[in-house]
Amino acid sequence: MYTPEQINSHIRAARKLDLIKDLAFDYIRKNIGQASEKDVEKFIFSEFKKHNLVKEKGGLIVAVNENSASPHYFPKGKAKRIGKNCLVLIDIWARENKKNSVFADITWVGYVGKVPKDIQNIFDKVIFGRDLVLEYIKKELKSKNLPKTGVADKVVRDYFEKFQEHLNFIHKTGHSLGIVSPHGKHFRLSIGSKKVFNLNIPFTIEPGIYWKNKFGIRSEVDCFINKSYKLRITSKAQRAITIIQFL
Repeated sequence: MYTPEQINSHIRAARKLDLIKDLAFDYIRKNIGQASEKDVEKFIFSEFKKHNLVKEKGGLIVAVNENSASPHYFPKGKAKRIGKNCLVLIDIWARENKKNSVFADITWVGYVGKVPKDIQNIFDKVIFGRDLVLEYIKKELKSKNLPKTGVADKVVRDYFEKFQEHLNFIHKTGHSLGIVSPHGKHFRLSIGSKKVFNLNIPFTIEPGIYWKNKFGIRSEVDCFINKSYKLRITSKAQRAITIIQFL
């Protein structure tokens, strides 16, 4: 269980990430056809420095079109440029630059132009699946029961299976948030997990659907369960694809 100050450090980091995410989409908007995935990553890192945020070694996820179909894609040397009809997935995580602060971790998607029907369809399914997990957690908490992480994972997989999309969900539904890395040691929302959620331990809910070599959609929010058995969502929850620019 984290201390109240650690919880507050997580909340502050989540708010800063929400702001930086918006700034990143605005940066893309101002540099359509010129900015690459790597450029956006560098911009985000510059904003981390301005807002006194840090992360463990390594890059961030800025993935365009087919690159977003790989959940753990990082921009490399030949990073894609962002232009017309581009889907952009941004997954960023960081913590305050002080001892024992707790990570925040968010994922949003945006589009340059008119969103195609197939992308909108998958986005809608991912958002609904994410919210099903949140509703499961809230329902259990009404009876002062700590929800089971394995059941939370199964809730969204069962929903995706109705549309034959469960095999395209190729990672865990979420994880606790740590102080050394975003992946905390307390629990993960994964197939067959027997653990329960812990009080005052922030965690992510982040289902996704990935069409190989085409595109991927993920939506990630941060939450924690307080001592009163209430679920608190600490980052903004995406409801619509961010339109980076109408073309």
